[in-house]
Amino acid sequence: MGDDARTLTHIDAAGEAHMVDVGDKAETVRIAVAEGFVRMLPATLDLILKGDAKKGDVIGTARLAGIMAAKQTSSLIPLCHPLMLSKVSVEIREDHALPGLRIEAMAKLTGRTGVEMEALTAVSVACLTIYDMAKAVDREMEIGGIRLVEKSGGRSGDYKRRDG
Repeated sequence: MGDDARTLTHIDAAGEAHMVDVGDKAETVRIAVAEGFVRMLPATLDLILKGDAKKGDVIGTARLAGIMAAKQTSSLIPLCHPLMLSKVSVEIREDHALPGLRIEAMAKLTGRTGVEMEALTAVSVACLTIYDMAKAVDREMEIGGIRLVEKSGGRSGDYKRRDG
């Protein structure tokens, strides 16, 4: 089950959820990149960029929170395998046109299963951390655009968003 892209790999023939057995898969280098954003008032962005947020360094804290979250993905998402990640990076950059912050995360390992969920979890938690640290001055912030940008490795091959 799972070779057809239209088949749900975590649902068995009886319709029950289960963890996929990856024991027979070949170990390959697997990389995934995900992205998202936090839209905010221009004044909130300026406050964050100046380092004047009451809770401290918003961008640095969000970067660390994203990295830590990627390492905890299997504790958060019930059917994810615990993975030995070899690299996680979280980049956060300002976007005055948004206005807000754009977040990109990359997860990498050599193993039998992909790291898409780890990259997506890193972005999600980094966005939530930004919101948490700046909510005192801007409760209208919007988190959005969380999506897989690309992935490589594994039986299903490479993937890259057409609009990314």
